Amino acid sequence: MSLKEKVKTLSSGFLSEEFKDKFEKIILSVAIISFLIHLLFSACIHFQFIAFENPSNLLTNPIAAIYTPFSFILVYEVYLSIYFLPKSFSNYISKQYEIIALIIIRRMFKDFSDLSLTTDWFNNSGDLQFTFDLVASLLLFFLIYTFQKQLRAIKNPIKKDKSDSSNLGKFIVSKKWIAALLLPILFLIAIYSFLDWGFGVIWPGSGHVSFKNINNIFFEQFFSILIIAEVLILLFSFFNTDKFHVVIRNSGFVISTILIRISFSVSGIMNTLLIVSAVLFGVLMIMLHNKFEKLLLTDDKTTQDTQQK
Repeated sequence: MSLKEKVKTLSSGFLSEEFKDKFEKIILSVAIISFLIHLLFSACIHFQFIAFENPSNLLTNPIAAIYTPFSFILVYEVYLSIYFLPKSFSNYISKQYEIIALIIIRRMFKDFSDLSLTTDWFNNSGDLQFTFDLVASLLLFFLIYTFQKQLRAIKNPIKKDKSDSSNLGKFIVSKKWIAALLLPILFLIAIYSFLDWGFGVIWPGSGHVSFKNINNIFFEQFFSILIIAEVLILLFSFFNTDKFHVVIRNSGFVISTILIRISFSVSGIMNTLLIVSAVLFGVLMIMLHNKFEKLLLTDDKTTQDTQQK
């Protein structure tokens, strides 16, 4: 079997509607089971059935157990982002924003276990981070809603000729290739990240991932890979269209992903500001793109009316 046939088989198999539905059921089942296991593990540590030297609050606090099923839900969201990539670049970006919003929500469940609940709230870094995340989650929810609303704003696309349709078909094929190649790459990165984190837990001084940056596990590498994939999509898009507003929108989406990736390199309020700024930048990009598209639609309609007269 040639590489082209393998990619086509992978694309039609793992990126099909049927596989998506099956994977969703599996992930939900695993999320529920993992939540119960985490609760049981916390209870064993609390009642000293399991001896653990200086265990993290993530392991001892029952509320923090919600962190585990959320991690599996995020795995499904990662798959959905790749699933939507060949279908719609904008929907793929929307899924990306949902992922980073869920990462913040998941981090809040972890931070619940570290809250000091004192009158000195604003002088405690952990309490401040929780406050930042609380506000950011609301802002991101609103921005994602706005982004989704903008996706549905253009209902009457400009008519395209046959050459445009041919170029669009080639562009979709190129996105399928990229999506099909992303799946095994991200799968291998996920396994490596999990093993690296496991070694960090067992041997804290080994230099592997520890509980301090557990929120970055896999997703730091994930967004780095996405940047490469999106740059390739941006370059391939030039074969499909040279329209200024489309090129600027796609370029803006790449910049948005880069800002999200940079956010994993910092902490505190800078982390939150970069994430919100990244999504806000994407929302403004699609809003301006839609205004430009409406302007072109108006011009196209005016031209058609003039020709009919």
